[in-house]
Amino acid sequence: MLRKITALVLIAVMALGMCAGAKADVALSYQGVVVAGETIPVTAAFGGRVSGLKLRKGDLIAKGDVIAEIATTLNYAPLEGTVTGIYAEEGDDAEAIAGRYGAVMYIEPTNRYTIKATTEKAYNKSENKYIHLGEKVYLSCTADGTHQGTGMVAGLTDDGYTVEVTGGEFYMGETVGIYRQSDYAAESRIGRGTVGRTAPVAVKGSGSVLRLHVANGDFVERGELLFETVDGLLDGMYAPDGHVTAPVTGVVASVDTSSGESVSKGASVVKIYPTESMQIELSIPEEDLFELKEGGACEIEFYWDNDESMNYKGVISSISHLSDESSSGSEKTSYKAYVTFQPDERVRLGMSVIVYPTNETPDDEESGLAEADPVTTDESED
Repeated sequence: MLRKITALVLIAVMALGMCAGAKADVALSYQGVVVAGETIPVTAAFGGRVSGLKLRKGDLIAKGDVIAEIATTLNYAPLEGTVTGIYAEEGDDAEAIAGRYGAVMYIEPTNRYTIKATTEKAYNKSENKYIHLGEKVYLSCTADGTHQGTGMVAGLTDDGYTVEVTGGEFYMGETVGIYRQSDYAAESRIGRGTVGRTAPVAVKGSGSVLRLHVANGDFVERGELLFETVDGLLDGMYAPDGHVTAPVTGVVASVDTSSGESVSKGASVVKIYPTESMQIELSIPEEDLFELKEGGACEIEFYWDNDESMNYKGVISSISHLSDESSSGSEKTSYKAYVTFQPDERVRLGMSVIVYPTNETPDDEESGLAEADPVTTDESED
């Protein structure tokens, strides 16, 4: 404590220009403040709507922590069937794939047969010439009636209508009669048609394919998730998940968006001051410039360390060759200098310190090239 008080008095005296004859007898010391050495932007890997962003400026965050989530577009199965012809891979441009193959993937409907029919062979009643979309019909092969089933009117055409077979087995190309009654009464016949294959249903998407949730041959129900897409193009075939995570441990410097807002690929979500980049900024009077050198060792005391039990070691990493703008033209010109050190969990940005240059040779630990030993304190100090 005595050294700290002495240093503060000396700093104050020097600031008043009253120490001309005393400097040689007292060790040099300087007031400083903990600052960030760099700022790292954390960006969105793809475009989408932000959710789960709860950080505030000044929050501490650890490497790997989830910062936010970018919502994806979910693409669902439009009908029941079997997945076939998956042409896209994760990371592909869905629209480019659809332009080449017609779709990201196809689904072969569970109802495999479609009948192209006309009312030409309908029983001669006016109501049998009027076909209703969605109505249930009964099917029977015209050869011998052994193949029977059910269907649904799926569409109307210029010259007839189509029926989707919902039950029963038939041969491709087989001719069937179509009835409104389950007893196949002749007066309920509304036409005749030929059995054909139901065309696979194309499933397209927009943006880039982030994640595939099905494989070729999978059976899916209507509404089942098939794949996810995101806005914009991904980097090559790299398909990250939807979480934005912290690349380093540090302090949140700024929050650049908010939950509910949409971001584009590469947009900044937050910025982080890495803990490992913390350094001390101090002002060196011009009369001291040639008594200090870059690479010189120093000791660091924090204002909160009243009993001076936790001195930190550091190294003068740089001394500016331009005078501090705030001191230019004044009687006391000063230059910015920076000290690197190994911060621990007690150190926060903006903390005030006193730096004491020494004549020691710094080792790797002091210069920030090795991890500092953990600081152990009594729990009562917390």
